[in-house]
Amino acid sequence: MRWNLPARAAAICLAACAAAPLAQAADYPGDKPLSLIVPYPAGGASDASARQFGVHIAHALKQQVIVENVGGGAGMLGARRVLTSAPYGYTFLHGSANEVILSPFLNTAARYKPEDFRLTQPISEATIVLLARADLPVSTVDDFIAYAKRPGAKPLTFGSVGVGSLYHIMTEYLGRRVGAEFLHVPYRGAAPALQDLIGRQVDFAVLPYQQAMEGMAAQQQIKILTSFSDTLPPPLAKLPLISQSKTIPDFVYTIAGGYYVRQDTPAPAVDTLRRAVGYALEQPDLRERMEAEGRLLLRPMSQ
Repeated sequence: MRWNLPARAAAICLAACAAAPLAQAADYPGDKPLSLIVPYPAGGASDASARQFGVHIAHALKQQVIVENVGGGAGMLGARRVLTSAPYGYTFLHGSANEVILSPFLNTAARYKPEDFRLTQPISEATIVLLARADLPVSTVDDFIAYAKRPGAKPLTFGSVGVGSLYHIMTEYLGRRVGAEFLHVPYRGAAPALQDLIGRQVDFAVLPYQQAMEGMAAQQQIKILTSFSDTLPPPLAKLPLISQSKTIPDFVYTIAGGYYVRQDTPAPAVDTLRRAVGYALEQPDLRERMEAEGRLLLRPMSQ
């Protein structure tokens, strides 16, 4: 068969493009740095966790891992950043159900589906806590509920990491369960929400636990009223459990996290990244630091 020059050039181009993912995967990660996307601003629980993991992932891959904070839309913007990157595994998400599942179901602006992602490795379950501003006249979750329901009470304002996040949804549900009215104030992430709680701009917040919160509580900047977990890492043994509540002892919530890539990422790159994250999970110093940050680390998956 005789090809004219334009047709032959087009065929060569198509063949090269088709082979590109295989070539990219063959030497992954080669000499190219990786981008680890944190879908919230710097200073929050996800950011702290990702930076610790990034060190060990970089060591395992013998390549630089750059943490990028892409906050906004309850994590949606960071998730989209991964999906609009090249599908070679060089950009991956420090993610959870917030960004991968809840955002596309609750926000039409997400323009993606959960199945657009591929989980390379689950990493942990995070502790979620109920925090109150320092001058709120409560000391336990039961005190808090009674205060919120008092006759003639105005709706208490609460901060979360964004509209449609698990923290937003569970707090709205908490209000319905106990018969209290809350007013949501969304933020781009946990760090700005926590800052406004310290500044008494909101009455309370439902956020993932961070070790720094203990120091804030000790300095009477905030109050930690309860965790929504039924199991806590050893360093958090003194933290109140929701099961100790007389009002809502069954209101148990945690959130699982993991590392995600585009669904069409080549399998060799996915396997390599999975092994690197698995290596991080096996490091005693990482496990110790993550437990202090309120995370129950999972065991690595082999495939």
